[in-house]
Parts: sequence; structure tokens; C-alpha cells
Amino acid sequence: MNEISNETVAESGYRQIRADIIFGRLSPGQKLKLENLRIAYQTSVSTLREILNRLTSEGLVVAEGQRGFEVARVSVADLRETAALRLLLEEHALEQAFEQGDVEWEARLVSAHYKLARMEEVMASGDTSRAEDWKRYDWEFHQALISACGSRLLMETHSAVFDKYLRYQMVALSYRGGVAEEEHKQLLEAALQRDITTAKRILQRHIQQGVEHALSKGSLATIRLSAG
Repeated sequence: MNEISNETVAESGYRQIRADIIFGRLSPGQKLKLENLRIAYQTSVSTLREILNRLTSEGLVVAEGQRGFEVARVSVADLRETAALRLLLEEHALEQAFEQGDVEWEARLVSAHYKLARMEEVMASGDTSRAEDWKRYDWEFHQALISACGSRLLMETHSAVFDKYLRYQMVALSYRGGVAEEEHKQLLEAALQRDITTAKRILQRHIQQGVEHALSKGSLATIRLSAG
């Protein structure tokens, strides 16, 4: 029973810290002092070391030897590489999903798009208080797009890469307004029509413009965005 409890605490702590890094509550370059984390996340130092080592393997945390851990910094090169990898994975998964998707897939997709569209309306009104919900629904929509691909490994890999890409958008609070909203609508229509050529073209523009918009935000400069 204690072993199960410890595993549950460790997994819960892992999810919380990971989310706090992705959504920018733990800033790029921030020192992760174990004692402070122990109090904040109510878990043991040994469990925290396990969590931080796990996040290090994902590239979200950097181990500094005897000096401890820090949140991974951001860079132009990493953003571009992450975006390129996301595009590669998502395009491949889209092909499989478009071939294998059924009416249940279509229903998931329509539902995910509805939630995202409603949250984009909130963002468009100037209310950024629900930015995390906006990006969560963005993640859900893109996961729904590829959810019929038939590969759990592909879905999990895409999710991990998407999270790293999402982190840059949250740091910059990069919202492209009606342009991104229209791209999501076009992706939905292309999916329902099984138009893979159009879907790929929209997705390429969607991701590339997302990168450029994030880089154009002055807030990235305040966290020492490096050239490489």
C-alpha cells in the first residue's frame, strides 16, 4: 500500500511540476531549489530528485551537477527545431488519421474544435486570464486531429514535442488572433473532407507563422532568449 501511495505522489508531483514548466509558472532558467520545491509540492526531496531527473530526460530541466537543477532555458534554435519536429510528426500522423478515421474520430474532432473556438473567442475579447485553458484546448484539438493514426507511440511522441512548442507560446503569450482561429477551422474542414494536401499546407503555415509570431514578442527577450 505504501509503495502504491508513493508512486501516486511521485506521478502527481511530476505532472504538477511539468505543467508549471510548460505553462511558464516556473520560468526558463529558474533555479529549482529542492527545499523550496518540497514545500511547494508537498513531496520528499528524494521523490523530487526522481521527478527532476525524469524532466531532465525530457529536456524540460537541466541538471547542473553538484549545483542542482534549473528549468531549461529557451533559444531560437530550439524553438525552430521543436517546430520542425512537430510538423514532421503531425503531418505523418495526419496521413494515417485521414485514412483510418471513422465517425467517432470525426465526432471527437468536432467537439475539440468547438471548445477551442469558444476559448479563442475569449482570447479575442482581450481576456487573457484563461490562456492556459486556451492552450489546453489547442493541444486537445491537434491531438484529436491525429487520434485515429493507430499508433500510441506516435501520439505520445507528438504530445511531448507539442508540449515543448506550447511552452514557447505560453512564455510569449503568443496569440495570433483571427488568423489562427481561421486556420483551425480550415484544418477541421480539411479533415472532415479527408483533404490531406490542403491540411498539410494549412498546418505548415500554422506552425511556421506561430514560430515567427512567438519570436516577434518582446516578452521573450526578457527571459534571455539566446541565438542558439
